[in-house]
Amino acid sequence: MKKWVTFLVLPAAIALLSPFTNPASAEKPLRLTYSIFFPPAHGQAVTAMEWAKEVEKRTGGRLVVDTFPGGTLTPAQDCYAGVVNGISDIGMSCFAYTRGRFPIMEALDLPMGYPSGVVATQVANEFYAAMKPKELSDVKVLYIHAHGPGLLHTKTPVHKMEDMKGMKIRSTGFSAKVTEALGAIPVAMPQGETYEALQKGVVGGTFTPIETLKGWKQAEVIKCTTDCPDIGYTTAMFVVMNRDRWDALPEDIKKILEDLNGEWIQKHGQEWDRLDQEGKEYSLGRNNQIFPLSEEENKKWVAAVAPIIDDYRQAANAKGLPGDKAVTEIKRLLQEHKK
Repeated sequence: MKKWVTFLVLPAAIALLSPFTNPASAEKPLRLTYSIFFPPAHGQAVTAMEWAKEVEKRTGGRLVVDTFPGGTLTPAQDCYAGVVNGISDIGMSCFAYTRGRFPIMEALDLPMGYPSGVVATQVANEFYAAMKPKELSDVKVLYIHAHGPGLLHTKTPVHKMEDMKGMKIRSTGFSAKVTEALGAIPVAMPQGETYEALQKGVVGGTFTPIETLKGWKQAEVIKCTTDCPDIGYTTAMFVVMNRDRWDALPEDIKKILEDLNGEWIQKHGQEWDRLDQEGKEYSLGRNNQIFPLSEEENKKWVAAVAPIIDDYRQAANAKGLPGDKAVTEIKRLLQEHKK
């Protein structure tokens, strides 16, 4: 009889104690995939991967984000569609890589004279919050970030517009229109293809933030930078999540992510500015040159690109989109954050 009691009591005791002896085994972590178009060593990829680590930490391991930098899960131009279609759960890439799909958000890329990555990133997020464009309704927007002023980097010196005439310049989105306005020929391609295009002479220059001279090693294949911040455009980049995957998350995890995203907006902006300084120093260290525009030439460049902003406004209005509101809001936010 004592043996039977022992056999009955022991399993019951184990059953009662087991949830407390190994609580982690009671719940498997949720896992998400994150497609990042930046190469793994790039500061923005590192910042994104730090976000993923912090997600796991703050959720106590309940949510794990597996990162795939370098476009290994989805190419840059397919990243957004990959999130919508469930190829990845989260994705980071540029709005400009799919021209026409984001008619309101692409207003951020106009040559408005962005002074820094911090300001561009703040403006981008506040612009999205103010406009709430329908074009992003099929995903959950986690946050947006944007680089500092896009500048001209070339293999031969450019001191004035005439120096650019007929030159092929790598440019995407509205920077392609800037290229045209200044008399050069735009050639669209992702950053990952630009080094080889410059190296082989397919293009003679690139419009891009100065950070790429180190982050993408482009200082090795250019010789000059034309410092033209008054026409400085930015490239806004999304960090978005599959809508169904977001909706399925527990509410407390959603709250953790929302809080974390707010912190990472600032981190990405600061990282852009740090990378720009690194890129500048790296390029100068390779004996490349940086030429500021003369005051007179600067005015010519500003006047040359001004119609791009008006054309965007009118084209958006003609499609029934709030083009006037978009441009006015960006200018207002820029003035506010430049103070």
